Amino acid sequence: MFLARIYVTLKTAVNDPQGLTVMGGLHSLGYEAVADVRVGKYLEIRIAGDDASQAETAVAGMCDQLLSNPVIEEYRFTLEPIDG
Repeated sequence: MFLARIYVTLKTAVNDPQGLTVMGGLHSLGYEAVADVRVGKYLEIRIAGDDASQAETAVAGMCDQLLSNPVIEEYRFTLEPIDG
């Protein structure tokens, strides 16, 4: 079994209004040193099986087909073996 930790973020060229709102809130709380905020998604998925290559291919397919919007988002993930 494997644990995939997936990070989905907006591409650099895409505006992030939610990030701007968070940054404004941080500034209003006195954290003036915050220069930029980008908001994204974090997912954990457990995958049954013993083949790391198959699990990696499956996670990439999930990200491409459902978990991210390839037009405006990019993703990265780690895969680690875990005990069932």
